[in-house]
Amino acid sequence: MRVNHFFNSELRFYGDQPTNYQQTMTDLTRKQNETDRAYAMRVTQVIDDGLAHIHWERYDPAQFNQRIPVWENYFLHFMGKFSTIPEYRRYQFADYKKSLKRGIGICGDASMILSQVLDLQGIENTILSFPGHVVVLATFNNGEQAILDADFGVTAMTRKPTWAQNPDTLASRYVNAGYTKTDESFFLDLYRQEFQEWRDVEHFITKKYYFEHVSYALKWPLPMLLILISILYLRKLKPPVIAQNQ
Repeated sequence: MRVNHFFNSELRFYGDQPTNYQQTMTDLTRKQNETDRAYAMRVTQVIDDGLAHIHWERYDPAQFNQRIPVWENYFLHFMGKFSTIPEYRRYQFADYKKSLKRGIGICGDASMILSQVLDLQGIENTILSFPGHVVVLATFNNGEQAILDADFGVTAMTRKPTWAQNPDTLASRYVNAGYTKTDESFFLDLYRQEFQEWRDVEHFITKKYYFEHVSYALKWPLPMLLILISILYLRKLKPPVIAQNQ
């Protein structure tokens, strides 16, 4: 599903070619004696590096396999092609490995990947959806909290009661990471806004989460069953062989 190379005109961030899938999965492996905090901060950047943020709204959903190809999953493909549900037209995977294999994503994709990766390590986290952006809030054993933005590769130690009162600190982290003053203004306004909190990916995209799992579970058994039924039906229609008298 992965495009081998993106032109800079297709990318929101110049030169944002994704790290190959195998390297990304290797980099997501936890290092020996790595603390929860150090791991969470590091893999936020790993996920950012593993996804290209394309100008998805400019292109047909089929161009970068945002509409799932029929050979990958015909259930999701036909939902994207014929249903009126926009989430299937430009599909965001629930399964973080499939999302990383495709190699493209926006904030929702990046946050769902990060949330699942942290879940696998037993690191408490929630997905926060603001108007126009999605991030992850991680809570560590000592009570510390961090905003983890895997779409921009930005992390910041903070607490929920404080960031709306003083969003400057959070917004400045984006400038420190090399983003523009325009981005800083966007995040300065963003972190003042109300947000919704989701406990995990299943909670965040409940219906799609279950449909994706069921569609992959039935991807091969269903056609095999249909073939078997067809064979049995054709055998039933076949006229019996009448023995000839000698």
